[in-house]
Amino acid sequence: MSIFNKKKTDNNTPHFAVCGIVEINGKILLVRHTYGVAKDRILLPGGYVKENELPTFAIEREVFEETSVCCKAKDLFSMQFKSEQWCAVFTLEYKSGTPTSDDYENSEVLLLNIDEALEREDLTNMSREILKSYKNDKNGLAKSDYIAKSRTEKDYVIFGV
Repeated sequence: MSIFNKKKTDNNTPHFAVCGIVEINGKILLVRHTYGVAKDRILLPGGYVKENELPTFAIEREVFEETSVCCKAKDLFSMQFKSEQWCAVFTLEYKSGTPTSDDYENSEVLLLNIDEALEREDLTNMSREILKSYKNDKNGLAKSDYIAKSRTEKDYVIFGV
């Protein structure tokens, strides 16, 4: 069955995912996952994009839901593509909030400097590759202020222009 023919059970679209790099006082925000293939491992916070939701809003919502941290999407740092899913990786600007576990999707929130995180055996492989790249070059595709005339910031975003 194609991912485009899957029956919807809620308003999440599991083939569109986001995760984000949030630095707070020079440390990276990570969560310890409670289910699935990443159970008991640490990774960058993130989740699924809801139907009719822009990925930039999805990552801001997911980080807040999982960690109580308010942040704003800055750059599109990287993209991961699998045949059944894509994942947009954003860098985010920390705005406010004390990192706290949601005690549901994650059992712990960690703030680690990037080298500490990379040394952890319980860091997921994808998060490790993202953080290695981030350590070497923190630049992604910058979010543009441009909004198409027929759109609003709620339904339009462009990076790299």
